[in-house]
This record gives sequence, structure tokens and C-alpha cells, in this order.
Amino acid sequence: MGLSRRSLGLPLGLLPLLAGCRSPDPRLYSLVVPPGPALPGGPKVVALRDVSLAGYLDRLQIVRSSEDFRLTVSDSEWWGEPLGGMLTRVLAVALAQRLPRSSVVGADTAISVSPDVTVEISIQRLDSDGEGAVALVAQIAIGQRAGRRAPIVRSFNTAVPQVGTDARSFVAAASVAVGRLADASAGLLQSF
Repeated sequence: MGLSRRSLGLPLGLLPLLAGCRSPDPRLYSLVVPPGPALPGGPKVVALRDVSLAGYLDRLQIVRSSEDFRLTVSDSEWWGEPLGGMLTRVLAVALAQRLPRSSVVGADTAISVSPDVTVEISIQRLDSDGEGAVALVAQIAIGQRAGRRAPIVRSFNTAVPQVGTDARSFVAAASVAVGRLADASAGLLQSF
């Protein structure tokens, strides 16, 4: 037995509104960090803790801008996975490529090790600035096991121009910015 509008008790004008509430399938994107220079040295085992995010970035929808006191968020363009987990994953891969003598383990894996060094990264901004470049602002903290050396905390700031205004251009520029963050982190780790 089929359901009619009358059996549901819905006014005739409400049915088109309910049908319009369904959003189209989002387009999904992922960061792809470009390769960087392979550096000599580095600790034997590096543990990258979960990357922390500013609250406004912690969503599936891509935040395109936070300029002029307003967030511009893409309705149909989403990250392919939670952004914090994706950043942890791609940064672990990028650090391992940049530090070939080190074993880099991300916090999002099932592998547990006693690291020589831990890396913590806090992303405070990852969106377009007033000039249309993707701005990445972060803090990097590196600590050594058993307190053999005082922890290092550094601020990081970069801006990467976008080649277009679409989501693909934004994600490509964000990937380059995250690659620069990996370069800076690897440079700090090199001395441990």
C-alpha cells in the first residue's frame, strides 16, 4: 500500500520544499603534499601526534576564507576525511620522505613505539587570505624522550598563491603550504 500526501498529513506546498532540502553529493578532496628535499640526520624514531586544528577548521566542508570576520565555507566541496586525521597522515608521509634515516609513525596508526622524539603540530589557520593566497599558520613543538634536551617550539607562517578560484586550486595551494610545514618540521628534527 503506497503512502499518499493525504495519508502523511502534509500540506501540498510542503512536498516541493522537502524535496529541495536534499543537498547534492559533495565533491571530495584530499591534500597531496609535494616531495621535498631528503635531509641527512634526524632521530631514529619520530612520533607525530595527532595534528590539532583551530575549531573553525574542524569540519568536513572546506573553509575557503576567514577574512572580514566571516567564514566562507563550501557547501558541496568537502575534505575526503576529517581534516585533522588527513593532516596527520600526509605530514607523517612527508616527514618520512624528508628524513629517510628516520622512522616516522603517525598517531593515527595502530603502531605503537617508544619514540626518540615527538612532534606536535597545531594548525591555527588554513584558508585564503585577503590577496587570495592560501595562508597556513601553525606552531611546531618537538620534544625528546627523557628530557635529554629542552623542547623546541616554533611558529610557522606561509602563504601560497592560488592559480585559480576553484576548490581544486585551493586544495593544490593548501597542499604546497602543508609541504612547506613538513620542510620546516624536518629541518628542526634534523638536529636531534
